[in-house]
Amino acid sequence: MDDLDDIELMEEESGDGQLYEHLRLEVDRGQEAVRIDKYMSEHVPHSSRSRIQKAADAGFIQVNGTPVKSNYKVRPGDVVTLMLDRPHYDTKIEAEDIPLDVVYEDDQLMVVNKPAGLVVHPGVGNFHGTLVNAVAWHLRNLPAYDPNDPSVGLIHRIDKDTSGLLVIAKTPEAKMELGAQFFNHDTHRSYLALVWGNFTEDGGRIEGNIGRDPRDRQRMAVFPPGSDTGKSAVTHYRVVERYGYTTLVECRLETGRTHQIRAHMKHIGHPLFADERYGGMEILRGERTASYKAYIQNCFKLCPRQALHARTLGFVHPTTHEQLDFTSTLPADMAALIEKWRNYQRAIGTSK
Repeated sequence: MDDLDDIELMEEESGDGQLYEHLRLEVDRGQEAVRIDKYMSEHVPHSSRSRIQKAADAGFIQVNGTPVKSNYKVRPGDVVTLMLDRPHYDTKIEAEDIPLDVVYEDDQLMVVNKPAGLVVHPGVGNFHGTLVNAVAWHLRNLPAYDPNDPSVGLIHRIDKDTSGLLVIAKTPEAKMELGAQFFNHDTHRSYLALVWGNFTEDGGRIEGNIGRDPRDRQRMAVFPPGSDTGKSAVTHYRVVERYGYTTLVECRLETGRTHQIRAHMKHIGHPLFADERYGGMEILRGERTASYKAYIQNCFKLCPRQALHARTLGFVHPTTHEQLDFTSTLPADMAALIEKWRNYQRAIGTSK
């Protein structure tokens, strides 16, 4: 994979937050002032302005050590660097015999149910043992499928510790068509999340740009809608069940930004339960008693990852034009966690 290729995929699970230099250009003394995306597209082999713009939006392009936007105009003597959140590495994807839960498959695409803990795409600290490596093994006897060809493969992604449904394209035509559906928000995706706190309302809409947190590059932050920072993002949610100190909600995405649900729910004061990166691994609601603290610690042990599951996925088949809709049952850890909170709520209700 080219350094500038699939920038969005590089952002997932970005490792230790450290940036590594992948490219360095020094602007000639006689260079006229031009936008940096135009300058780099002319000086970097196999690049395009759109890919460079994505890299700049993600904060990966620096001038003289400072991140710049794609409309920055280069000046003579500027030192332009591409800084990525992974070190140099041979990114060739190899097939690995890793179990896959295949929900649906035909000659154009496949839908898989990803378990929590499985990284979707190779990155820092996870160059092997990913979903992409597993798909490469599963399709190893399909001559037309090259896991190193960006025109096939993943259409979207979910975080390492999020479980649920993903679609993979086997052909360039399928990836182009499905990619357009995701880009135009024509797909249907919903998640189940257990979050801290109760809600006064039964549902709502969260809108706010999502971009890298300047204080912690491993985390995303929410910025005002329409601002120059981050990308626009909209999440709809509705309450499914209330447990007093936590709530089970269904989240429906209008957009698909990195850590969107996790960042948006924290932004409105309801971090995902057990989401360490966004503050959900602390006791944010409830009693001060030792027994309650012990109960929460047992909950964390039962589901030691953010309580988030990509439950439904719907899209139009790229060649048959049939509407396909899939639903995934909750994995055992999250199902057990929810049942534990149901029992707690029943016990509290009985004691009152």
